[in-house]
Amino acid sequence: MTVLPSTRRGPLLLIAASSLALLTAAAHAQPAVSVPGLDSELRLAMLPGEEQRPRRPRPQPEQERPAASWSVALDNDILVPGSRDQDYTYGLSFSYTGARAADAWFSLDRPLGWLDRLVGVDDQSPEGIDGHSIEFGMQAFTPEEVEIKDLLPGDRPYASLVYLSSHREQIDRTRDLAWHTSFTVGALGLPLVGEAQNTVHRITGSNRARGWNHQISDGGEPTARYTVARQKYLTPGHPNLEVKSTLQGSVGYLTEARWSLSFRAGRLRSPWWRFNPELARYGEGASYANPPGGVQEHYVWGGIGTAARAYNAFLQGQFRDSDLSYDHDEVRHLVGEAWLGYTLAWHNGWRLSYVLRAQSSELKDGPGDRHLLWGGMVIAHTF
Repeated sequence: MTVLPSTRRGPLLLIAASSLALLTAAAHAQPAVSVPGLDSELRLAMLPGEEQRPRRPRPQPEQERPAASWSVALDNDILVPGSRDQDYTYGLSFSYTGARAADAWFSLDRPLGWLDRLVGVDDQSPEGIDGHSIEFGMQAFTPEEVEIKDLLPGDRPYASLVYLSSHREQIDRTRDLAWHTSFTVGALGLPLVGEAQNTVHRITGSNRARGWNHQISDGGEPTARYTVARQKYLTPGHPNLEVKSTLQGSVGYLTEARWSLSFRAGRLRSPWWRFNPELARYGEGASYANPPGGVQEHYVWGGIGTAARAYNAFLQGQFRDSDLSYDHDEVRHLVGEAWLGYTLAWHNGWRLSYVLRAQSSELKDGPGDRHLLWGGMVIAHTF
């Protein structure tokens, strides 16, 4: 594997270092100042053994509401310092959580249930399915020189995805585990995504992306992906810090195995399993959140991860011929990533998040051998 020069690894290393520094600081934060005498009086009023209980109450099972929340996410490489219009250049998604997300006529929850039973992850919670969501979205990838309409061998090809996804979560509170599964269907190569990008560029006066007719599976091709993720909550009882490890595998247009370590630190009032930015792949899953209503909180969050990737349709194409695609031995199969964000939530159910994400190079050689960097905004509302 070719090693990137340090100047090109800078954003990834900076975000990873910042995430680890914040995690360490939160883990070593001192508890509130104790008052002599008052502490003793409070301890006398406690039941035997209660002193050792976590200050933050343990979340209890909830009946899933018909409509729980909605959220909109926008990813774009212009949401980071500097001028960029390349690689994962934008993503837009809308998600909706609640029982109705499983019952809608267009929901994929039934085939998702079949897949879960086939894999053996359909009964991982003593309390059963804890949540459902559905997501619509699209995402776009471009080379660096978007104003050139000819092929650019060595750079990343144009690629796009329009998709619909259903998601389930199951919680095992006794073992501090969460299981997430999703099933996504969509289409590669539709002209809609490039047309949307150029419409925005025309409004903003930016350069028109002229090479969309060379995109992967140009004209459209069906695609799909199934994902399973297992999360372990590592810091129960700490009132201001949550740390999770996540093992995730997927088969489809992205076929990979991933591991990540993520955290959030600050004024935490929502259950640990309700916030999962580590599950996002490019734009897919970026809008998913299922926080409880009436909660006021704010926190910093971030993480690091690595993916062993066997196949990436956005670089390698699918069954249709593409003007530019890469063979298995031309792409990197070990990818590193890091992210750092901030969330602010109000009592009225509104929630706003910003995230900066970095990922190591996906191509081994040529001008496309560079890190990826983009920012994201998420607006959510809980009913």
